[in-house]
Amino acid sequence: MAEEGRVFVRGVTAEDYSLKDWRAKQLAAPRVRDAKGEDHGNVAVWQEGRSLIGGNSNAERGITSWDHIEPGDDPFLTQTLQNYFHDFPPESSNRGHGHQNEAGFYVLDGKGYEIHDGERYDWKKGDFYMVHSDCVHRHFNPYDEPATVMIIKAKPMWMFMGLIQQGKSYNPMKEDEASRFGEREDWSKIWTSGVKERIKVVPGDATPWELTPLGRVKTFSSPQRTDVRMFSVDAFEWEIPAGSRSGKIWKMSDEILHIVEGSGYSLHWQVEADIDEKYHARIAKEPTRHEFKKGDSLYVPQNTVTQHFANDGAPLLMFSGQNRIFKHLGYDQVHVFEAAPEYEGAEVKEGARARA
Repeated sequence: MAEEGRVFVRGVTAEDYSLKDWRAKQLAAPRVRDAKGEDHGNVAVWQEGRSLIGGNSNAERGITSWDHIEPGDDPFLTQTLQNYFHDFPPESSNRGHGHQNEAGFYVLDGKGYEIHDGERYDWKKGDFYMVHSDCVHRHFNPYDEPATVMIIKAKPMWMFMGLIQQGKSYNPMKEDEASRFGEREDWSKIWTSGVKERIKVVPGDATPWELTPLGRVKTFSSPQRTDVRMFSVDAFEWEIPAGSRSGKIWKMSDEILHIVEGSGYSLHWQVEADIDEKYHARIAKEPTRHEFKKGDSLYVPQNTVTQHFANDGAPLLMFSGQNRIFKHLGYDQVHVFEAAPEYEGAEVKEGARARA
């Protein structure tokens, strides 16, 4: 960790107006966080049993937790997203709590269920489920087999915007504090209209694959999926056949890719601004190469040209998470320099497009 205590948001400082040195330092940080159980050295941030809510911790309940990417990392990568993992042993649950930020959960193994604001939501391997904003929630694995979930969220963004009201469940205001306020109001009065009708669990086995210039993708959360109750993180599965490659693309948003199955490598071409009478982009002639294997998390920095390659022998399956705020800031396009081989010349249904 870069400093004591949990880091929710980091500052950006520089001696002059240009932030080139700041960006250069981030780009120099290792981009692959090692799989659980591997020798991570100074790369992965490993934590067993960190209590996310204080008291009666996950460790005391037998739950193992570990981080891959978060704002407190040193070397520091990003705070638009963070991802970490929970291992739930059989017949376990965490302590209920609530926070303003959304959180997405990708189920890597096992099955279980959630209690969100008193309602139950079941999940299983391959599903993507969401904790909505301002939700009191608790995770359960009541079964005989362990379960593992990956959590991906844009929490630092929510914290930066001052949305920091969070705490343990069944922990109401003390009487002396409550006396300064009126009666309870329904918090959902200020939610977006219709959100309660959106789905909270996207089943992996009922979500179709789509052939795009990137390759085969299965979309869990995106601006186009208005049936899903997620506003801050876009998420999809990405499959590349053994020995093949993805499309070569350029986008502004950064990205976390978790390697679900297979192994391979990623090529990253740095993009820099050449500022004259207007902004011009200059793309590095040579890419950097980043090897990965099952269980690793790969980070793709902002404003990068990327292409991913699967090793021979087995297909590559990745889970992608991106912060949707980039689309609302005017960067909602993906430029495709080279489409995936499976896409070129294939019959693709009308409307298929690259996922930002």
